Amino acid sequence: MAVSVRTIQTAVPSTVLHQDQVRDVFASQPGLTRLGTRLVTASFDGSGIDTRYTVIDELTLDTQSEDPTFFDLESGRLLAPSTGVRNELYIERATELYVEAGRKALEAVPDLQASDITHVVTVSCTGFFAPGPDYVLVRQLGLAPSTLRYHVGFMGCYAAFPALRMAKSFCEADPDAVVLVVSAELCTLHVRSSNEPDQIVASSVFADGAAAAIVTARPLPASTTPTLDLDFFESVLTPVGEGDMAWKIGDEGFEMVLSSYVPKIIDEHITGALEPLLARAPELAEAPSEAITHWAIHPGGRSILDKVEAKLGLLEKQLVPSRRVLREHGNMSSATILFVLKDILESAEASSEQGPERVCAMAFGPGLTVETGLMTVRPAAVS
Repeated sequence: MAVSVRTIQTAVPSTVLHQDQVRDVFASQPGLTRLGTRLVTASFDGSGIDTRYTVIDELTLDTQSEDPTFFDLESGRLLAPSTGVRNELYIERATELYVEAGRKALEAVPDLQASDITHVVTVSCTGFFAPGPDYVLVRQLGLAPSTLRYHVGFMGCYAAFPALRMAKSFCEADPDAVVLVVSAELCTLHVRSSNEPDQIVASSVFADGAAAAIVTARPLPASTTPTLDLDFFESVLTPVGEGDMAWKIGDEGFEMVLSSYVPKIIDEHITGALEPLLARAPELAEAPSEAITHWAIHPGGRSILDKVEAKLGLLEKQLVPSRRVLREHGNMSSATILFVLKDILESAEASSEQGPERVCAMAFGPGLTVETGLMTVRPAAVS
């Protein structure tokens, strides 16, 4: 019984951040040391990002808010609202993105209706409220009141993997199950001016976005777009790195710890982290970079992608989807890997002669945790 992702749909806020403009704002903040200014310039310019999206409309740099909360355009200063103020905006704007992405996913699978959804799994690490986004989706998308609801919270950039793994388990336990998975992250709510290297790096890469997937093993008419079989998942904790990637709640927003050692840790341990996954498919283990067509690597930053590409001997084209998502959207924490998988599905749709192709997906998060998944792209039905 194959458990498949029938569609992946995405949503982003309307406010676009142009990396060079945001760099200049952060580099001009009062209180920055000379070293801090140099770090801001280096981090933003070396990020591999052109554009990102944010729910903070004040960052448009076009109009001055009468009562600014996050950014005062007139003075050019970034402000420091409390965690409570940031979370109130999360409640308002994350709700919009959850619903938009979820609705798009439902509309993209005409053979399923809202009443067919049996489970909802929501994902986020950038805000909290209850009743939460799982409840909101049931109410606003018109799902059955009996829909089973789950929330994967505060796990960081790899959290879409536990969510997909849960969805797969539900579908294996009940072949009639249809699971709506929605991740929404508002990372820019927590950026701030700082001389700390970790915070500077976070400010240069993090962004806002949402993605939704519909997962089921239910027999349905052949899809007119490519689908994605969820074959195997594995989770590995590296022996080091607990203090190098972390996410904590502070008085002025959530605080990211993202040390410069993270790419080095990934470089040293990524091969071992892949071994449990490849053991599930021995035919791929001898030369995975050749046997696996697509590599969906979470673009935590350009240096991470560079390390993965070099260590695993991947071709430049195999990381095009990850680098494209990073360049156009930045790092949207848990939602990002779903953007990458969507890019891969869309590339498959454009290839008229494509057959089934394997995908290795991977994301990293606090711990240091490495989540991996082996998947298979199934081509669209020939009309």
